[in-house]
Amino acid sequence: MKLLALPELGLTGYTCGDLFLQTALIHGAESALSQLLAATAETDMLFTVGLPVRAEGQLYNCAAVCCRGALLGLVPKRYLPNYGEFYEKRWFVPGPAAPHTIEYAGRETLFGAGLLFRCREMKDLCVGVELCEDLWAATPPSCALAEAGASIILNLSASDEIASKDAYRRMLVQSQSGRLLCGYVYADAGEGESTTDMVFAGHDLVAENGSILAERRFGAGLCVSELDVSFLSYERARISSFRFERDGFTTVEFSLIPVKTALTRPVSPAPFVPKNEVERAERCEEILRIAAPGLKKRVEHTGAKHLVVGVSGGLDSTLALMIAARAVDLLGLPRETLVAVSMPCFGTTARTKSNSEILADELRAARRTIDIAAAVRQHFADIGHDENDLNVVFENGQARERTQVLMDIANELNGLVVGTGDLSELSLGWATYNGDHMSMYGVNAGIPKTLVRYLVAYCADTAESPALAAVLRDILATPVSPELLPAENGEISQKTEDLVGPYELHDFFLYHLVRRGCEPKKVLRLADYAFDGVYDHETILKWLRIFVRRFFAQQYKRSCLPDGPKVGTLALSPRGDWRMPSDAVTELWLRQLGEEA
Repeated sequence: MKLLALPELGLTGYTCGDLFLQTALIHGAESALSQLLAATAETDMLFTVGLPVRAEGQLYNCAAVCCRGALLGLVPKRYLPNYGEFYEKRWFVPGPAAPHTIEYAGRETLFGAGLLFRCREMKDLCVGVELCEDLWAATPPSCALAEAGASIILNLSASDEIASKDAYRRMLVQSQSGRLLCGYVYADAGEGESTTDMVFAGHDLVAENGSILAERRFGAGLCVSELDVSFLSYERARISSFRFERDGFTTVEFSLIPVKTALTRPVSPAPFVPKNEVERAERCEEILRIAAPGLKKRVEHTGAKHLVVGVSGGLDSTLALMIAARAVDLLGLPRETLVAVSMPCFGTTARTKSNSEILADELRAARRTIDIAAAVRQHFADIGHDENDLNVVFENGQARERTQVLMDIANELNGLVVGTGDLSELSLGWATYNGDHMSMYGVNAGIPKTLVRYLVAYCADTAESPALAAVLRDILATPVSPELLPAENGEISQKTEDLVGPYELHDFFLYHLVRRGCEPKKVLRLADYAFDGVYDHETILKWLRIFVRRFFAQQYKRSCLPDGPKVGTLALSPRGDWRMPSDAVTELWLRQLGEEA
């Protein structure tokens, strides 16, 4: 569905000055609007165009809202600038808020700032209009329009260009879209305006919920993007402090034919990871600054004397150890307070064992190596399990033994076991129940796997020694694996992403299904777009189905998670962001993907 916003007073030009008081110009604008309506009678688009309107003996700066040859309403400007280079009160008066009917362009039409325009075919698409200075006001009309139901605000503007004004304008549009949980389309006057005393740059912006989607400045042309109104509706339902107040507003309905829109807006394949290198480094530092004080507080509250971390030479335990080292430093305690426990068994490779030991030594942590193979074999003998049967008992027996060792060491040292599982593993249930699933504080619980990798890379870039940086980079180059199956020729035989799928896909699914509330069919389309040329449609569909099934089936593990700090906009703690019955049925979700539950 197409929306078009054109600049303020676009039919006449903003810089007409005292010509606005000329009847010839006023009638000319009215005639031009009639011609425009006739020419767009078959155009499947809602558009707004600015013009001066004389009504009830006064002159108003208005936006005409049009669709399929019909004039849906005239929205007058509420706040008129009369300072610096602006003289609007010389010609115009502020428009009324309450809509009423006037005769204009040979037809009866609604006139007033309190107008909303809702699409019959897509009820979430509701348009409100304000003009230029309205956005600069202390209480912009768009605030009331959004609370009355407008999901998209169109701003017809003629903001002249002076040095640095573009940054302030951008900030206003971006912040207003975020504050109002709306799409905000800003159409600025550009080429064609008189340059007697001002220059207009045509600074057009499209923003959505605090993000700039598209921007154009100087030169001719359109600024184009897509707005996700279903996401905006989801956000407004999710954020209970967003209130609706519809009294005093009149809604006008219009019809547009729904079509499949070709996407031009950016859809990041890594939604948890900033694209910009500087922003990415800042995000990593911020996460470490949040997670480490969270652990510090838990240590202070419990009186723990040591932090115990099981280290495997993998990404997650590495990040947990780095965060724990920061927490120890914040506490002003010696690094030996940190106890790094390596527990090799049947699948452990020399590479990962060596890396875990080097990492602990470079961080000056107390290092302990406990081979659990004999204990696990004794456990298999106790329950009558054949060690050659490499089933889930074989795998989980090792994971639970490791957790038992860590818990007992923590008891021995009056310490606290720091969990290593990340957000992606929690979403998939990729953890052994009451094994690595359990700890006394899970520092990685709010960090998705795609971001874990960048955090470890950031730790390498900012490492306190070259040797620490080197081991961190080798850990980054090691395949992700639980190492629960025997190694083959000394190499890792069990690669996580071969079993559950690529984490970059699962993190994408998690973000769009849970954070943005998208339906599975929408997630699939977005993934096809974001991963075009990387994964084909069938591959994405296969792993999306697996994600949905696992996300629902593994909720029981998330229902009893240990505490852990929330560091981003999405978390799965049962005490925080996510509440879901463990017996929820997947039928409605899988049906959209062409599969029965």
